[in-house]
Amino acid sequence: MTAEPLDSTVVTSLVRDATAAPSMHNAQPWRFRYLAGSGAIRLLGDPGRAMTRSDPQQRALHLGCGAALFNLRVAVAHAGREPDTVLLPDPAEPWLLAEVQPDRPVRPDDDLAAFHPAIHRRHTSRFPFTDEDVPSGILDGLRAAARMEGARLHVPGAWHVQEVLDLLHDAESREALDPEAREELLRWTGATSSGDGIPAHAFGPRQHDVTAPVRDFAAGRAVDGRGSATFEKRPRLALLGTPHDGVLDWLTAGQALERVLLQATLDGLVTSLTSQALERPELRWALRDPTSPMGHVQMVIRLGYGPEGPKTPRRPVEDVLEFA
Repeated sequence: MTAEPLDSTVVTSLVRDATAAPSMHNAQPWRFRYLAGSGAIRLLGDPGRAMTRSDPQQRALHLGCGAALFNLRVAVAHAGREPDTVLLPDPAEPWLLAEVQPDRPVRPDDDLAAFHPAIHRRHTSRFPFTDEDVPSGILDGLRAAARMEGARLHVPGAWHVQEVLDLLHDAESREALDPEAREELLRWTGATSSGDGIPAHAFGPRQHDVTAPVRDFAAGRAVDGRGSATFEKRPRLALLGTPHDGVLDWLTAGQALERVLLQATLDGLVTSLTSQALERPELRWALRDPTSPMGHVQMVIRLGYGPEGPKTPRRPVEDVLEFA
C-alpha cells in the first residue's frame, strides 16, 4: 500500500529534525532535495562546508551527513512512514549520499520512531561529568545500537583510556603549532550570531587539570564570563568504529553514531564528541585497541552523567532544503 504524498510543511519538519544532528565544528555540511514527482527526499553533502585542513578526505563531513540521515529516518518513521533508504544511489553524482523513499506506512516492528523524543534533547555537553559509573546494561544497549547500524562500539579499559587521552593531548599540541588548523578552528568557533559553528556559550568551562577529553575551542582567546572547573578524573570513553574506511563506512558510522547518541540521551546520559586525534592520520591508527576486531576508529565519545549542554545554532531549513 502506497501512502499519500508528503506536503511541504511535513517535509520541512522532517528536514528540521534531520538537521539537529551533530557535525564537525557544527558546520552542518548537508543539503536536502525533495522530489515532488517520486516523493523521495535526497541527502547531499556540501563540500563548501568541508574542513580542508582538519578533514581533507571529508571523512568527518560524511559522518555528519550520516548522523543527519539517521535523524531523517527517525523523523520519517515518527510521521508514520517507512524510511526506505538507499546509500550512494547514483555513482555519477558522488555528493548525492542517500535517498529516502517514505511512500509506505511504517512497519509495526520498526523501532526508529522511539528515538524521536531525543532528537532535540541531545546536545553536546562540554561541562564536567560526575565520576559515577555507567551501568553495564546501559553500555550493552549502546553497543547494540551501534551494531544495529552496522558499526561497533568498544568501551576501552583503563590502560586504553589513558592511551587515548595521551593521543588526544598530542593532537592538541600539534594543532597549536599548526597555523592553518588554528585559523580553520577560529573561523568556525566563537561567533554569537551565526546560524552555524560553535558559539562561545557552548565552549564550556576551562579545565583546572586537563583530565577529560574536551577540546578547548577558545584556542587562547578570552571569553567573557567563562569560568573554570574540575572535570572528571576517570572519563568514560567509547570508540565507534567500522571494519573498513571508505565513504559507505563513514555514512554507516554517522548513522550508528547518532543512534548511539540518541539512545544515550534516552538513557539519561550526556555526551560529547572528540575528534582531534582522528584528524591526524599519524595518530588515528593508534587509537584502536589491537585486541579489538574494530578496523578503523571513526569517533571517540565521552559519556556519563552531568549537565546537559546548551543548544547550538542551526541554519534555517529554507537554506538547506530545495523542492524540485
